[in-house]
Amino acid sequence: MAPLAQSHPDSADRAPRRMPRTVALVGIDGSGKTTQARVVAAELLAAGFPAAYRQNAGGRHWFGRIAHFLGRSDAEDLFGRRGTLLLESLLRWLAIARTLLRRAVNREIAVMDRYAVCQYASLRAHGARPSAERFARLAYRMFPRPDVTFLLSVDPAVAQDRIERRGYDTETMDYLRTAAGAYRALPEYPEFVVIDANDTPEQVTKAILTVLDGSASLRGDWPCNR
Repeated sequence: MAPLAQSHPDSADRAPRRMPRTVALVGIDGSGKTTQARVVAAELLAAGFPAAYRQNAGGRHWFGRIAHFLGRSDAEDLFGRRGTLLLESLLRWLAIARTLLRRAVNREIAVMDRYAVCQYASLRAHGARPSAERFARLAYRMFPRPDVTFLLSVDPAVAQDRIERRGYDTETMDYLRTAAGAYRALPEYPEFVVIDANDTPEQVTKAILTVLDGSASLRGDWPCNR
């Protein structure tokens, strides 16, 4: 099992006291959010829980592809920094609203790839004014906090290597370090369950499922307790 990050030695104490309805995986680019959200949802489904993978992306990757198609260097070159952050905030808001609506209609456990805190960290990492984050928090305040938020903590050098190996985008080391610091500076940070995401995907999945297993076991929900 991958250990919880040393910066949060008491992360296990923040495990939910029941099987959660909403599980969010957050962290810097290259931390493994998408991979883990997909696998964890599949594992829960295989264990008999009505779980579904849901992505709450802000569209920055697609903005970048559009920018390249139009001969621009990146999304900010096309839309400007403020414009890109505004579009990202809007698209992520719509994605989260859709996820929560599906969860309510389908009565599912939503395993979410990113959530509102990702937008707050993105705003900070991209140097947005404090007023931009205040506006975002006002817009996102209607959404409930997830039952459990896993912060996948990864060395920026490891994250950059993963990004380069996947081959469709890039991130500078300075940005990755700034983004990692942005997550740690969020007021929500003490509530996160911090997972060491430097390990293999299998070890990270096991660490996440161990936390969820413990929460379900308290009510006897996990299939192994039946």
